[in-house]
Amino acid sequence: MADPFPELEDEPSPERRAEGLKTLRLALWGAVALVVGIGLVAMFAPDRSPPSAGAAAYSDSIGGPFSLTAPDGSRVTDQTLKGTPFAIFFGFTRCPDVCPTTLSRMAQLRKQLGPDGDKFRIVFVSVDPGYDTPQDIGRYVELFGTPILGLTGTDKEVDAAVKAYRAFYQKVPTKGGDYTIDHTASVYLMDASGRLQSIIAYDETNPSALAKLKRLVG
Repeated sequence: MADPFPELEDEPSPERRAEGLKTLRLALWGAVALVVGIGLVAMFAPDRSPPSAGAAAYSDSIGGPFSLTAPDGSRVTDQTLKGTPFAIFFGFTRCPDVCPTTLSRMAQLRKQLGPDGDKFRIVFVSVDPGYDTPQDIGRYVELFGTPILGLTGTDKEVDAAVKAYRAFYQKVPTKGGDYTIDHTASVYLMDASGRLQSIIAYDETNPSALAKLKRLVG
């Protein structure tokens, strides 16, 4: 039988193999995320009617107790954040694309809300506590030109926060003994009582994301 991929006869280089493994890993994680997140997408899709009782019950399973450290050294918990709606995102300061893109977008959306943009917090939790100190995170979030609360903690504390939000992160070794991190790319929108109201997916349109933020602060 003829080789269906004649252009791939040569042994792929280590770089191509690494890229292929990365692509496969992302594809597998995407499949897992699809299964886990499909309920969220269905329940919190833009322009739907208010969540049903079943959706409200599901919302109670996202979010929960955590205790992390802010850039000034103060402790921030789930109780600290209650009273004001907030948008929470998990990432790391060395993230090459998803994190800066998402935080820049949240800053732009907040600006588009006008005075209502001051009615919610943006919270960034680093999932790389071995590299990102509280001070590093403070300097990082300042780059986006809008108030962002940066948080981190010990491995155990970060894991507890990630688990509370049913998020995901995993270190991925790279050349030279370094690593990058695969992580959840969605933003969780939490109401003033700390309950999930909606999510903003990484590839969601800006009008849809803005509509969700308007509902959050409405």
